[in-house]
Amino acid sequence: MEIIILDSAARLAEKGAEVFSDAARQTVADRGRFAVAISGGSTPRAMHRLLTEEPYLSTVPWSKVHLFWVDERLVPEKDPASNYGAARQDFLDHLPIPPEQVHPMTLSDSPQSAASAYHKQLHGFFNRPEDGFPVFDQIFLGIGTDGHTASIFPKDRGAVNTDYWVQAVKGGKPDVHRLTLTAPVINRARSVVFLVAGSGKAEVVKQVLADATPVLPATWIQPVEGRLLWLLDRAAAVLLAKNSRKSESQSD
Repeated sequence: MEIIILDSAARLAEKGAEVFSDAARQTVADRGRFAVAISGGSTPRAMHRLLTEEPYLSTVPWSKVHLFWVDERLVPEKDPASNYGAARQDFLDHLPIPPEQVHPMTLSDSPQSAASAYHKQLHGFFNRPEDGFPVFDQIFLGIGTDGHTASIFPKDRGAVNTDYWVQAVKGGKPDVHRLTLTAPVINRARSVVFLVAGSGKAEVVKQVLADATPVLPATWIQPVEGRLLWLLDRAAAVLLAKNSRKSESQSD
């Protein structure tokens, strides 16, 4: 695990965009395509907007990028709570990425049928056997003040010890039905990046990184073979600075 502390939320967004860009270019060079899953919420939006600007607009090989979602609130696209709707507004409509390479989670007759539909979409893309798991090149995550990540909440232990790739859950703010990638899928990624900003997240960051509080879903993210990177702004990391066990943290 690597922890990088940035001086501000703006620098956090820049670092996130750099990490995305570097991984995309290297992965396309190595494997011919880049499969990345992004999260919603307020923190990644600044990073997403930066991706529509130079140098990222020109240097990211968008024609080889396949964009997926870590989780989604099962609301219409035009609802302010829609992760896909926010992503379209922030950057998707401003990028030269082929529409067929954007893979949102969508509404269906029921949350369970929506989860099944996304599983089938992932299975078709990754061409994996049913007893295996897809391997994303990179997954971006956030963290809630209750320690949830993706849409895996403290009560959702079933999203950890499971063979399912996608689960339907209900909770969070707003308290609506959601889809989420499960922890085993996230933990198979080649790179998992947490993006966390603000003093309101300082206590939960300490609980996860310094105290390793086991009931918090963010502690369940432990990549099997991939890289785990935490990008924090100073406000989110303020309680870590007092903990000598985090002396490996880097200041950028």
